[in-house]
Amino acid sequence: MTVMADIEHPVDSGPLTVHDLEGMPEDGRRRELIDGVLIVSPAPGRRHQKIVVRLWRVLDDVCPPEYDVLVAPLAVRQGDSTELQPDVLVGRDEDFTEKDLPAPPVLAVEVLSPSTAIYDLNLKKAVYERLGTGSYWVIDPEEPAVTVFELDEDGCYQQVAKGAGDEVCEVERPFRVRFVPKELLGRLG
Repeated sequence: MTVMADIEHPVDSGPLTVHDLEGMPEDGRRRELIDGVLIVSPAPGRRHQKIVVRLWRVLDDVCPPEYDVLVAPLAVRQGDSTELQPDVLVGRDEDFTEKDLPAPPVLAVEVLSPSTAIYDLNLKKAVYERLGTGSYWVIDPEEPAVTVFELDEDGCYQQVAKGAGDEVCEVERPFRVRFVPKELLGRLG
């Protein structure tokens, strides 16, 4: 993942805002803003997208009516300086607008790729924790494996589950769901 520097934004004008994102080209790359810093990642590949779509289906099939399950590029916005696009997100239905989620999701999921892994496992995890996102899942598409983090009573993420390959992964929050990580790959597995 790279921080993009070739944009129309004067150096002395301060950090970028979510409004600056609206004028950027739609070229298939994901643009996220963390505390005014632009993070650009390449378009995801087939394996990544297969996991996203199949996980969306698994979650949507058991999702209670007060929540909604959506996929990127729907944005999670926090003020003018932070906009994230998790691969899969679950939010309270009442919190969504037509174009974004201006409240913390109850679940954010990131599927790792070589260009995003360090951000997903560190920076983005810290931002979701700061926002109060109750559950954060990271999926390694190569094993495949899922690592589940949930906020503890102090507002800090703790790993509560991990499942890989043919193991059943069972999670209770934000709602009960069971799946096998390898099955998220479908025919690619």
